[in-house]
Amino acid sequence: MPEVIVFDLYGVIARTQTEAARKRLVELAGVPGEHFWRAYWACRPAYDAGQEGVAYWETVADHLGTRFADVPALLRADLESWSQVDEEMVGLVCELADEGRRLGLLSNIIEDLVPVWETRHGSWLGRFAALTFSCRIGVAKPDPRAYEICADRMGASPSDVLFFDDNEANVVAAREAGMAAELFVSADQVRALTTRS
Repeated sequence: MPEVIVFDLYGVIARTQTEAARKRLVELAGVPGEHFWRAYWACRPAYDAGQEGVAYWETVADHLGTRFADVPALLRADLESWSQVDEEMVGLVCELADEGRRLGLLSNIIEDLVPVWETRHGSWLGRFAALTFSCRIGVAKPDPRAYEICADRMGASPSDVLFFDDNEANVVAAREAGMAAELFVSADQVRALTTRS
């Protein structure tokens, strides 16, 4: 039985962007979707590692060879698109915490989103022993340092950690860092792998 259970946030506990939210961002940008999303993701690593929000959107615009008419609206819409949760997973986190399990969170997340999550979801975020956010540590998964920092913050060695992520590259990197790691599928999968016998 793992001593420490660490979860990714997006695609595991938090929902990823809906199609409606994605469409809204493309409309605000005024750029064809394919080109917009290529620039959005190409510029994202620096944002995840702590770049300021307006600077991120300026970088995206530069990448596209344009200027956005309303950067504050893009910023607000983007934050809202990354702020929803999977209630079943939130319930499971609380169940595990109630059982006395030691839980951690390791997420690639932008600085602008942290206060949004703390305000809206602070009650269950408080069930984690440590919150390791890429924007606060200056590195993002799958950089091996992210896993090392997370384990250290949990007061554990990587070999004591079971990690769940929805991104195969992050799972592989966690294993290379010494963690047991699983590609997230469902709450039932997590229960099966973390239930005390």
